[in-house]
Amino acid sequence: MKVTEFFQQNLGKTAVSFEVLPPLKGGSINALFEALDPIMEFKPPFIDVTYHREEFIYNQHPGGYYQKVAIRKRPGTVGICAAIKNHYGVEAVPHLICGGFTKEDTENALIELHFLNITNVLALRGDARKFDEKFLAEPGGNEFALDLVRQIAQMNQGVYLDANIEKGEPMDFCIGVAGYPEKHFEAPSLKTDMKYLKKKIDAGGDYIVTQMFFDNKKFFKFVEDCRKSGIEVPIIPGLKPITKKYQLNAIPRNFYLEIPDELVRSIQKAKTDEAIQEVGIEWCTMQAKELKKAGVPCIHFYMMGDRNVVKKICENTM
Repeated sequence: MKVTEFFQQNLGKTAVSFEVLPPLKGGSINALFEALDPIMEFKPPFIDVTYHREEFIYNQHPGGYYQKVAIRKRPGTVGICAAIKNHYGVEAVPHLICGGFTKEDTENALIELHFLNITNVLALRGDARKFDEKFLAEPGGNEFALDLVRQIAQMNQGVYLDANIEKGEPMDFCIGVAGYPEKHFEAPSLKTDMKYLKKKIDAGGDYIVTQMFFDNKKFFKFVEDCRKSGIEVPIIPGLKPITKKYQLNAIPRNFYLEIPDELVRSIQKAKTDEAIQEVGIEWCTMQAKELKKAGVPCIHFYMMGDRNVVKKICENTM
């Protein structure tokens, strides 16, 4: 079932969904199932599976030359999505990114997903590699998420890269895109960022999942601005509980967002790891309850290893 079809059937109710990371290369999918098992009681309509570009470092050798070495490989997004769908009987949403893929690679991935009857995808540009000053597209790849959305939308119409394919099999993907309540860090202004988001929706985007935020007022303002811009698709808020003190600096640095002063003060006052976790649970629960009361179609939790924390928030909210 498509994400948007579920929302139509579940009209007036708030669901929960979760986002997980593929295991590092050499890891077992059983670890992923162990992370998901405790939260499946909340009946998520879909589970997102991220895709991370392969990262590299350069090791200097005694002879003076540098060797490029791949690190932090997380392969298997497509296979993991198929396994989740088979194991739990729920929809899986693979993240498709521009970085590291040619357009042909993307087309082949979409064909594979189509064969597996996976009908939902989240189209993202992806981040720059750590040793690059800015995002660099793969030669022959999509440069922006907008380009990726357009390619998926074309395949939904049976238009393939090979012009010799005259009657290609049309795909039927429901396309999710990312939204940024506090704007994408590369956008010069919120207004400009909204313009780019509108282009993604006009190109074929079916729903929006937001970047994490810690102030619901920013989400509600974002939704208001979307509606004023003519964006009428479902908008899913993304939440991430803070569970460790170092995240007060790491999250703003990595995700370019603000953490409310009240939350910062509460975490700084907490004396133990358990107390910090309780503050994070309480704050995220407050956010989730307010969002549910506002009638959002779904609350999307960025898990990042915090399965027990997310489970408690869902217990408090749903």
